[in-house]
Amino acid sequence: MAKYLLGYERMGTGRIGASKRELTKLKEVASEQMKDGRPIIEDPRFRDRLTRVEVELMALEITNLRFLDQMRRSGRPPGADVSMLKIKGTEIQQAITELMMQAAGPLAQAFRPVDAMDFDHFTARLAPRYCNLRKATIYAGSNEIQRNIIAKATLGL
Repeated sequence: MAKYLLGYERMGTGRIGASKRELTKLKEVASEQMKDGRPIIEDPRFRDRLTRVEVELMALEITNLRFLDQMRRSGRPPGADVSMLKIKGTEIQQAITELMMQAAGPLAQAFRPVDAMDFDHFTARLAPRYCNLRKATIYAGSNEIQRNIIAKATLGL
């Protein structure tokens, strides 16, 4: 019963929709924040990391849809291979928060300044969110355990 329920849980832990929304917000923030007189989104290293995360998120979405279609056709519950969704999804979530922290720079503070009238609630939530999402690779079975599940059940190792 636990394996059955955890299979469905792991399909949702990737949080693809939320990651897509956060990626859109990340691009907006990176376009507004300046570094060396230019928007940070124009920094080649930042842009490369952003593009890599975006491609990985698209691949995760396609893989998720493939698993859903496979389940619909076969009528079987998700198997051990859905652990891939959990692993990659949580890694993408963490990568997005890392890029958000980098884009916001010193504005990503975990507190509200007492004397700041132009306080930005979004950037103030970035540091706590970044720290909170470190747990994503642990819940629903740590990513290391998920890799073992894939190795044993899917690859037969």
